[in-house]
Amino acid sequence: MANDRLRDAMYRKQMTPSDLASTLKVDPKTVERWITQNRIPYPRYRYALAALLAESQTYLWPDATQNRAGNEPPRSEVVRLYPRRATVPTEMWQRLLADATSDIAILVYAALFLPEQYPRLISTLTEKAAAGARIRIALGDPEAGEVAKRGTEEGIGDAIAAKIRNVLSWYQKLREVAGISIRLHRTTLYNSIYQFDDEMLVNTHVFGFPAAHAPTLHLRQTADGELFGLYADSFDRVWSTARPAWGQQGEP
Repeated sequence: MANDRLRDAMYRKQMTPSDLASTLKVDPKTVERWITQNRIPYPRYRYALAALLAESQTYLWPDATQNRAGNEPPRSEVVRLYPRRATVPTEMWQRLLADATSDIAILVYAALFLPEQYPRLISTLTEKAAAGARIRIALGDPEAGEVAKRGTEEGIGDAIAAKIRNVLSWYQKLREVAGISIRLHRTTLYNSIYQFDDEMLVNTHVFGFPAAHAPTLHLRQTADGELFGLYADSFDRVWSTARPAWGQQGEP
């Protein structure tokens, strides 16, 4: 459901999504989701938007600004905390992938386990893109110093860079698929993010330990939640700085 109040306020101020994105320093597609999907911005953006558009937050996002006791996040947004990524059930990954219809966003260094453990991953992503889903996969640049440093910290040398190259060989089949974009980033990765429409798995990173051994948070987007939007914005920030893996044209 679209946020017509936000759209109308922008129209009255003669501001486009690109105008807001430039002012707030976010991806224009993030602004589009605030409008078309009624995704609720993170609080700092709500404050700025309300000021720019001369509207109250209560008017623009009535569900997000209802008072609640203290500063405790809504429990419904946090579905479950897994002690390690390896303990997330296989059925969970399969369900999230199968149910996603509009937006799949993955931010990792390699995540070699995905194509290795899910043989239909490539064909499933291709089918979903053909049905209209937008699929974005951000992998670490195997030449980046940040990737090398992570390997050193984990005591595995160049293994992560090798895994990334291995993953890219799997994803070669997606290279020309419309609706699927694969980029390489050079950021310090604090969390791996796996978004499937309005659900998300956030794999935290712990110094000296592989991602599979670090906690993973299962989130579901809610009207008054902030965590989902926080990590979605983080993905967009990294995505905006990443480069196409194969010089792709017409990226989603």
